[in-house]
Amino acid sequence: MSSTNSPTRTRSRHRKKSKEALHIRVEKHVEVHSDPDVAPFTVSSGNSRQSRASSSTSKCLITLFLVFHVVYMAYLGIAWWNDHEMHELGECAQPGELVPRRHYELWEKVNRGLSSEKFKMKAITLLGDAVRIPTETYDNMGEVGEDPQWDKFIPFHAYLKVAFPHSSLKLTKVNKFGLLYEWRGTQPDLRPILLAAHQDVVPVENSTRSSWVHEPFSGYYDGVRIWGRGSSDDKSGLVGSLAAVETLLQSGFQPERGVVLAFGFDEEASGFHGAGTLAGAIKDIYGEKGIAMIVDEGAGFYNQFGSVIALPGIAEKGLYNIRVEVRTPGGHSSVPPDHTSIGILADILSHLEKNPFPAPLTRNQPLFQSLQCVSRHAKAVSPSLRHTIRWSLYSNLLLKLVERKLFKSSLFKSLVGTTQAIDMVHGGVKSNALPEDAWAIVNHRVSVTSSLGEVQRRYVELLKPLAKRHNLTFTAFDKVILGEHGAESPRQLVVKNATLHGLEPAPVTPTGKDSGAYQLLAGTIKATYRSHRGLNSSDEMVIAPGMMPGNTDTRYYWDLTDNIFRYNHYHNLIPAARGVHTVNEHIEADVFVEMIRFFVTIILNADEATNL
Repeated sequence: MSSTNSPTRTRSRHRKKSKEALHIRVEKHVEVHSDPDVAPFTVSSGNSRQSRASSSTSKCLITLFLVFHVVYMAYLGIAWWNDHEMHELGECAQPGELVPRRHYELWEKVNRGLSSEKFKMKAITLLGDAVRIPTETYDNMGEVGEDPQWDKFIPFHAYLKVAFPHSSLKLTKVNKFGLLYEWRGTQPDLRPILLAAHQDVVPVENSTRSSWVHEPFSGYYDGVRIWGRGSSDDKSGLVGSLAAVETLLQSGFQPERGVVLAFGFDEEASGFHGAGTLAGAIKDIYGEKGIAMIVDEGAGFYNQFGSVIALPGIAEKGLYNIRVEVRTPGGHSSVPPDHTSIGILADILSHLEKNPFPAPLTRNQPLFQSLQCVSRHAKAVSPSLRHTIRWSLYSNLLLKLVERKLFKSSLFKSLVGTTQAIDMVHGGVKSNALPEDAWAIVNHRVSVTSSLGEVQRRYVELLKPLAKRHNLTFTAFDKVILGEHGAESPRQLVVKNATLHGLEPAPVTPTGKDSGAYQLLAGTIKATYRSHRGLNSSDEMVIAPGMMPGNTDTRYYWDLTDNIFRYNHYHNLIPAARGVHTVNEHIEADVFVEMIRFFVTIILNADEATNL
């Protein structure tokens, strides 16, 4: 019965080899960019000459492979074909272009004005003047009203008051510097839309000033681009939405559905003082889920696979900073133990890095949805790649194949799974004194399919054996894991929150056919793209829901609506190319005007919507 030549073992071995051979053959036709400056799910077919040479062979192999999977659905763990959600995900139905109907003449009139050189120069001046007022924020600023560093927003507010009188809007200042504009609609039973942005910018390092093409707060216009810190992140969003409202006011427009503008002032330093207080003020006025939809900063659109792909963010990863601390007895360095607290901490940190969080690509990941949309609708996706991605909806084996190839890009892998980065470390006070305390801060961006609790459980699982090995008591997140409760020990491992609390992953915004907010946003993106370029149609544009790698002010707005989108309507996906958070930040003037056009269009479309 145990013979290695038994018929059962032979068939099993042949079946395994057959599966592996098919797996390898399909794998040859899928290649992924690992360059972090390429879009996170940018995938390309293999060597073009080789592909042409073996075109007919590869088609046969792919066909045989797919037939193999259909026949062995149950064996391979394939999802049921009649799953409605799976079918809708694979179809990725594209919303049609949405232009205002009732307000069509107004929209056309405003669009003509936005296309003029006069308006373009006005927009350049508005943004350039805003950039010229530094509004940097730092991580360790004191309370508002106590720390004078906050007073830098006083001249910025004075500028906005002159540039955008907004006589029809009610302005409330929340926590002194948060700006809440309300453009009340004539139909108070209609939930308003909310356009968000932030006033603050990341600091400019003095050592980098010589690397700037133009002074970082110059607001310089070179005939094509507006330069300076905040020109892209995020004064363009703030000034753009204000300019859209001002333009509509000057055209005599009065909305039926209200419009709310919420501008925090410390988004770059976690948003606690700004959006964190604005959220409560908005909830007090409109109630829980009292906002129809929110549009805040996020990704834009870019050219790939012969199409223009827009990536409105429908989710954000969570955020968790964890402090790992080792405490051991001190003493003179001339009589050291086998491992000092720093040595033990180094062992722990090395162990963490050797055991990263599992990061499987799953079908409930927003980026898997992005892949399906691109493979379904982008024009120049190779047939083999298109079929591999589409069939990964049903085949677990193909899903693993897609994961393997995509995860060659560290950027894509980091967007899918929970990441960990050891960002701070401290230990010791003198070269001849044994360190009594050593600690490190580990930053985690928590996967949208995970939770803070899962991160905590993994720490306990990974570090408990090390605590035993180093003879340490172990307390994790206020729970005693090893040692007696309440007993003090000179040798301790303590794992706890590095900040007051972490941030759970954001709820995922609905994107189905029944989601009026998503349909409105997607249709507005297409209409703006077409009208700005004077095209006959927007068929070349694909809307593919995506996600943000970082966090925005929307982290505080979850109670206000189920429909939160992180999207800036600009043509450039890679932030580094625009100098965001680094030197030479800029935005093209034409891109900025198109952003204003987008805000005008979404306000008018939302005003006509009946399903928000």
